[in-house]
Amino acid sequence: MQIEFYKYHGAGNDFVMVDCRQADEFLFDNKTVGFLCNRHLGIGADGLILLLNDPSAEFRMKYFNSDGMEGTMCGNGGRCIVAFARDLGIIHQKTLFSGIDGLHHAEILDNGLINLKMIDVEGVKELGDGYLVETGSRHFVTFRKSISDIDVFKEGREIRHQSRFANEGTNVNFVEIVSETVFKMRTFERGVENETLACGTGAVASAISSHYHQKTDKNSFTIHAPGGILTVSFTVQNKEIYSNIWLKGPAKFVFKGQITF
Repeated sequence: MQIEFYKYHGAGNDFVMVDCRQADEFLFDNKTVGFLCNRHLGIGADGLILLLNDPSAEFRMKYFNSDGMEGTMCGNGGRCIVAFARDLGIIHQKTLFSGIDGLHHAEILDNGLINLKMIDVEGVKELGDGYLVETGSRHFVTFRKSISDIDVFKEGREIRHQSRFANEGTNVNFVEIVSETVFKMRTFERGVENETLACGTGAVASAISSHYHQKTDKNSFTIHAPGGILTVSFTVQNKEIYSNIWLKGPAKFVFKGQITF
């Protein structure tokens, strides 16, 4: 089988994108997705995203991790599929699309950045060494003094598989506070099973955790990930419900091609 694909990245978090509106989405089984995402034998990416028709929105996003398994919501991937839909002529500046966790509004800003609305977050679970937050994907956030010294692959993998997170496991974010509204973040991503250059749902989880951890009244945070800068803003209700959550950052086209498999 031969397909046309597109490559995009959001702050270094990279994805193979396929316009699947007139194709069978079930052709992309675990083995095929794993091959396409393989950086040595395939195209290479942190994940694969299918753009599909949706009767309730302008399109539907189906996301797979690089291990071939369908994943939960991906924030950087969400911005990339918005850029992809724009480049395909499906949308213009604003859109409403569906993901595995529900509907998402998004807007392409004049400076080229994309603002993506995420699902509401109800509550932050405080653990002894960090915080557990569900942002469309499960994230454990731990605050450290110098994240540049951390072996993210080794320590992240160990935390990801701890029994307290059950069989599902968790994504792991290491956060270093720079100021009240600025922090650095490194992420071990479940499904990729390695460090990624950025993580959108992780940025949201880390911003909410930072707000909770610092007991601040600030509601907009700048996140420096290894692959780029993201911004997260939100509204807090009753000190426990985080709503009107927006993830802003880049989404860049890299190249397109065809592959036979």
